[in-house]
Amino acid sequence: MEFQDRIAALASKVSNQSASIGTEEATKNAFVMPFIASILGYDVFDPLEVVPEYTADVGIKKGEKIDYAIMRDAEVQILIECKASTGVPKIEHASQLFRYFATTNARIAALTNGVVWQFYTDLDAPNRMDAKPFLVLDLLDIDETLIPEVQKLSKESFDLESIINAAEELKYVGALKREIAGQFREPSDEWIKFFAQRVYEGSYTARVREQFTALVTKASRQFLTESVNDRLKVALGAGVSVAPTDASPSVISSIAPAQDDIDRDTEIETTLEELEGYQIVKAIACGETKPHRITHRDAKSYFAVLLDDNNRKPIARLHFNSRQKYLGLLDELKSETRHPLQDLDDIYAHADAIREAVLRYR
Repeated sequence: MEFQDRIAALASKVSNQSASIGTEEATKNAFVMPFIASILGYDVFDPLEVVPEYTADVGIKKGEKIDYAIMRDAEVQILIECKASTGVPKIEHASQLFRYFATTNARIAALTNGVVWQFYTDLDAPNRMDAKPFLVLDLLDIDETLIPEVQKLSKESFDLESIINAAEELKYVGALKREIAGQFREPSDEWIKFFAQRVYEGSYTARVREQFTALVTKASRQFLTESVNDRLKVALGAGVSVAPTDASPSVISSIAPAQDDIDRDTEIETTLEELEGYQIVKAIACGETKPHRITHRDAKSYFAVLLDDNNRKPIARLHFNSRQKYLGLLDELKSETRHPLQDLDDIYAHADAIREAVLRYR
């Protein structure tokens, strides 16, 4: 499974189970250990790789421990401190991380509640953990631009020099993006005044501030909506004009099997065309839901695109195992209609039906 797919699978699990996780220990077992194992690629049961309840030899208050230390070549590389998933991870709760960071060789520290992962290093002062993270990964709202940076922390791709070199830019770009997002959600007085004074020629009075609070909020949301719509129009416009030729076989309808065969199929070979088709369906479906919720599973008979990695929430099926390729779309009764494809761009012609499939499960 590709790195991005592993993150999507864990994100789906977090989305489905976070409401039922109430303690720190449950958070570790359900979310943190799977992240260390499946995302970072370390063996959580090998003490040469992952040490739970890690205690340094010197310089630490007696009896104080870090939840996990990830080792490479017998040296601590990453320290991880956990909090319950019901709370928001705050740097005020990470006093152990600060102390251990100064007394070990670790250059990377992580504070997490299993849902949000905050990664720290020592950009501001050598061997002293920064007060602000350089990378924040929210599994319920994944910023896909961060996935390559997270992959650098994994066992197979660990590159400390590259991580540190990119950390400063990541730190400030990430902080700026979060600040901008916050201003779009709930604009501050400074943000409102900044824009009001550029379009309003009168004095900036309390009445004007009250008026422009609503106007700036509305304009910000409309701008975001229009930007997303413009990108979708560009993406969909490239493919809508492509239609099957008259020689295409007729549309085939069938009833979807009552028992999905995805789980029991073996000896499956996923092709590049199937993955390309999946990316097209995912791009369309993302107009109605977050990208990490769109997943796939391959089977002998077809390649399934699912919502939340759930067999009961099929968005589309790619029948690419014969010379004539089909896009399978299912209605409310799970009755499948196969549409012939001359090439992958033909999928865009069914964008409305794909989006409708996603909306049915919401």
